Amino acid sequence: MKVLTKIQEWGDCHHPKWLDYVRMALGLTLMWKGIEFAFNLHAFTTLMESAGLGFAVSISLIAHLIIAMHLIGGLMIALGTHTRMFCMLNLPILLVAVFYVNLPSQIFRPYSEFWFSCIVALALICFLVEGDGVLSIEHERQTSIE
Repeated sequence: MKVLTKIQEWGDCHHPKWLDYVRMALGLTLMWKGIEFAFNLHAFTTLMESAGLGFAVSISLIAHLIIAMHLIGGLMIALGTHTRMFCMLNLPILLVAVFYVNLPSQIFRPYSEFWFSCIVALALICFLVEGDGVLSIEHERQTSIE
């Protein structure tokens, strides 16, 4: 626990302002991918059925969980509240997207989403360490308390 506290303190002290704009773009990107995912549920269902996960309830549950995590998490990351928690909740979804969905079949195709998923996953890891930043709701809340 002491290591996590040190990482959090380091991230809070060494956070440039331009990184907040990257955080906001990451949040908007996650929201955009959540909306896109909601409109393309049939592709997810086909992928899961071909993988052997044919239970309709589990496919529906996973799909709605991904949509909710991307929409709610993207909004909270963009606003800068509980950024580390929502980065941690979205990271497993992105890791599955990188290694299970995009890597095996689409890495060398033109317009592949593999690299995009890798960049978003790395950004989530970055903000898991860095945290909210100066341009965030959490920073405003902390300065109003002091």
